[in-house]
Amino acid sequence: MQYTFLARGHPNVTSLHKTTFEVTMDNQMGNTADCIVGIFAEASLDDLPVRIKETIRNEKQLIRVLLETENSIDEIKGYGHPSLTLDHSNDMVCRKSDYTCSRTLMIKADKAASEIKRELVEDLKEGKPLKVTIIV
Repeated sequence: MQYTFLARGHPNVTSLHKTTFEVTMDNQMGNTADCIVGIFAEASLDDLPVRIKETIRNEKQLIRVLLETENSIDEIKGYGHPSLTLDHSNDMVCRKSDYTCSRTLMIKADKAASEIKRELVEDLKEGKPLKVTIIV
């Protein structure tokens, strides 16, 4: 199963955070938000189909997130967990740790914002569209 939506980059994207990355429905971002890679997202965790949410709540479930711009694509892999509520109405956060909250899409991710391909980050700094695909 997969779910795809669009977001946009922003000039303040630095993608320097070492433990998370985030996509948000917010229409602005500050210059200290070093985990945000996309704004103006068309979807939040609350919008994910029930069947995908049920699948993500299995701690053995591998979750793949594809981040794609016109010049680059990157893949981040992580895992679900039974305590994920997947109901935040604004944000999606992928974490290298095993911390969970309403904003968490996946834990034990193999990459954080600082490890995302730099070509992709450069596109995002220019405000280019970001295609986000969640695959379970």
